[in-house]
Amino acid sequence: MKFSKIAAAALAATFLSSGVALAGDGPWQVRVRAIVVAPDESSTITPIGGQSNHDTSIVPELDISYFFNEKVSAELILGVTNHNAVVEGSTLGDVDMGDVWLLPPTLTLQYHFAPDAVINPYIGAGVNYTIFFSEGGLPAGSPIVNIGHSNSFGPALQAGFDVDINEDWFFNVDVKKVWIDTKATVNAGALGTVIGQVNLDPWIIGVGFGKRF
Repeated sequence: MKFSKIAAAALAATFLSSGVALAGDGPWQVRVRAIVVAPDESSTITPIGGQSNHDTSIVPELDISYFFNEKVSAELILGVTNHNAVVEGSTLGDVDMGDVWLLPPTLTLQYHFAPDAVINPYIGAGVNYTIFFSEGGLPAGSPIVNIGHSNSFGPALQAGFDVDINEDWFFNVDVKKVWIDTKATVNAGALGTVIGQVNLDPWIIGVGFGKRF
């Protein structure tokens, strides 16, 4: 899979450039965050027109980080999010497209500016692969029979900071911009097939706590 190859190459490059892997010196971090997933979307819907609107979701998230040295780390973000979709302003009016679940694992490489300070800001960049699944939740009497989404591969940017509580525990604030594009194929029964090219491109804002190992 293209995602796996790129992720492995990114990790290998960072490992080699760091010069040292801190194995045995506590290189691992785990964070648990509450995140707001707010789509910043645009779309093209044919043939009915209108614009897709996915609602904002608040969900838990887990991430695991490995530090190659005190300033460079790799972070894998794991979580699932559910969104309701409505096509607004179409020739059929506003059409409820039901719910869809997203599994968007994201791998970023991070640079930490002040590893010895109480407040340690960082920036990151990486890749995201989003899997769409469990489409459903259509309202009674809907003209929609079923919906399928293509999976998405795209970049991700990140910024945040950790605030030390003690040697092991810290508080975290994190903001990501993730580019997620999907092709939604809608079986609208007697109305035919509706195709939506949707750029979700969410902002993901999280707060939580982490532990070093």
